[in-house]
Amino acid sequence: MSGKSTAKDATRRLAAIDLGSNSFHLLVANYQDGQLQVVAKMGEKVQLAAGLDENENFTDAAMERALACLERFAPFLDGVPAANLRIVGTNALRAAYNARELIDRAEALIGHPIEIIGGREEARLIYLGAAHALAEVHGRRLIVDIGGGSTEFIIGEDFEPQALESLHMGCVAYTGTFFASGEISEKRFRRAEMAAMSELANIQRHYCHLGWQDPIGSSGTIKAVAAVIGARGDGDATLIERDALMKLRKTLIGFGALDKIAMEGLKEDRARVFPAGVAILCAVFEAFGLERMRYSDGALREGVLFDLIGRSTPEDSRRHTIELLMRRYSVETAHADHVAKSAMIAFDQVSKAWSLTEEQRLFLFWAAQVHEIGLAISHSQFHRHGAYLLEYSDLTGFSRPEQQALAFLVRAHRRKFAQKELEALPETVQLTYRRLARLLRLAVILNHARPEQAPVDFRLVCQGDELQLMLLEAKPQALLLNDLEQEAAYQEAAGLTLTYGA
Repeated sequence: MSGKSTAKDATRRLAAIDLGSNSFHLLVANYQDGQLQVVAKMGEKVQLAAGLDENENFTDAAMERALACLERFAPFLDGVPAANLRIVGTNALRAAYNARELIDRAEALIGHPIEIIGGREEARLIYLGAAHALAEVHGRRLIVDIGGGSTEFIIGEDFEPQALESLHMGCVAYTGTFFASGEISEKRFRRAEMAAMSELANIQRHYCHLGWQDPIGSSGTIKAVAAVIGARGDGDATLIERDALMKLRKTLIGFGALDKIAMEGLKEDRARVFPAGVAILCAVFEAFGLERMRYSDGALREGVLFDLIGRSTPEDSRRHTIELLMRRYSVETAHADHVAKSAMIAFDQVSKAWSLTEEQRLFLFWAAQVHEIGLAISHSQFHRHGAYLLEYSDLTGFSRPEQQALAFLVRAHRRKFAQKELEALPETVQLTYRRLARLLRLAVILNHARPEQAPVDFRLVCQGDELQLMLLEAKPQALLLNDLEQEAAYQEAAGLTLTYGA
């Protein structure tokens, strides 16, 4: 595993795109000597969440808005290496049944994979972005980020989150639920607030028990509230006081209709979803007993960049997640390390011929480390249990596609080749992960007898997808030869060729 360079780092061009439920955001920056310098920053109201029909599918119009926005973002990505770019999708892309159709079209347009992240992972990245923006501020913080389809709540100190939650409430979603007719009234406003209070009841006691010294708001809705309050002379543009928020609430209700809202400091394209966002914020103040909240200009896209900087280093959050999984499920560490060592040797012998990358080497290593976590549930079918845990747990640092890929490797590490699960992966990665699974299967077989040292006396060569394993030890064990005979049959049934010999 590579670590941080101690020499003066060269400048890295990094980029992040946040495909939010209300807005899409682009951030391009240069990173050198621990500092980010913004090169380009753009945001557009796409309102994906508003483009969901009654069957929770994106309409054609919503998809066209999304693709048109990405087409405008694309020129800013010139010169950004693929390894330094991340595109993440949030609540609307998590919810839509036809999200895959939009993702496929977007990936073809922009030439880069799109990762859908879970709610708690979104919260973690938001905290990372906000924490870097607040690096000079010490003490425990409550971070609130009201998005288009979800609202994230994080309590943390310095750069470490201590509680992460994503609740299903957002300014676009609540506009459609409580202000669909365009009318604004006290009754409608209070219904929206009570719905938000109901969601908040799930975390209220735990969060209040943890406590905080500094409530912080980030992103669009809270930025807009702070800007409007500042423009009205009820405070500055970085602080929201409860009294000023209540005055704003009263003013919005007084407009009587969404299409009549016009306020200094409020962008025209946010006006229709603004009352719903304010209703959610009022509920947050009520539930947590807040008197004030500061606005901070650091959110998901900044968090994605800082997380990207830490990837493939000892600070990679995914590495810490794997270590936590191993402890939680009492993995036999020595055996996992042996399987991982054999897998790395196999990888290095075929990586050039198979055009495998360092990131894929990491995933094979991690899969080897956790391939037996399913034993904590049952020995029978433990590869299936392990895959389920990996796919459906909240794994810090991993996007949903990454979890699915890791789960596939664990599912495919023994018995019949998991062809159905392979075909569930995006078509663009199926060949790569089929090859990684074959390497993991061989590493597991080589360590089946649980030797005291990892087997390293073998040579693996490939010609296309034909694999040949040469055992360099003088007299291979009968168990190993029997396992390889069975494995060759499994691979043949999957249309693959494995030969072996001493």
